[in-house]
Amino acid sequence: MVIPAYRNRGYDFTITSVTAYDQKWIPGRNIYTDISRIVDEIFADYLSRPDVRQPILTQYCDGQRVQCPNAMSQWGSKYLGDQGYSSIDILRYYYGNDMYINTAEEISGIPASWPGYNLTIGSSGPKVLQLQEQLNTISQSYPLIPSIIADGIYGEKTQNSVKVFQQVFGLPQTGIVDYPTWYKIQEIYVAVSRIAELN
Repeated sequence: MVIPAYRNRGYDFTITSVTAYDQKWIPGRNIYTDISRIVDEIFADYLSRPDVRQPILTQYCDGQRVQCPNAMSQWGSKYLGDQGYSSIDILRYYYGNDMYINTAEEISGIPASWPGYNLTIGSSGPKVLQLQEQLNTISQSYPLIPSIIADGIYGEKTQNSVKVFQQVFGLPQTGIVDYPTWYKIQEIYVAVSRIAELN
């Protein structure tokens, strides 16, 4: 069933929830943990071509029940992956060799973007300080997460606080602030900050 309920509300797009056109998300529905993790890892990535300023739109069909000429195929991509093609190789197979994957330097709605490297024991500087301050704010709403001294040095206490954060929010408990952990901290920090503003 196509429900074009967005254009008549003043938006310039339509979400159909028909998989021939876009993806469907149902609140409370089961999700695949691996897919959720991968989406978290790549959500800031976008496709581009040289001398094209805006991100490139790609589309795909399943390639078996529905065919899309000159577009990526879901099953075709799967078969290319089985042959050892990387994600960029698959994209270039369908869209040409001038296709590139970029990562947004800044993402709207969060206090700060990913520093571009993992934060771990021995890391120091403003990103570590920001991380510590955010963990301390989060710990006020999630007391299981230990508060730490915000000194800009990633030591064992910061590592332990990160591990507990990862445990509470279902991330691998590495004690390393990698890409998914960084953005989960940003997400939770924004949420608890807004709740605090309401009180």
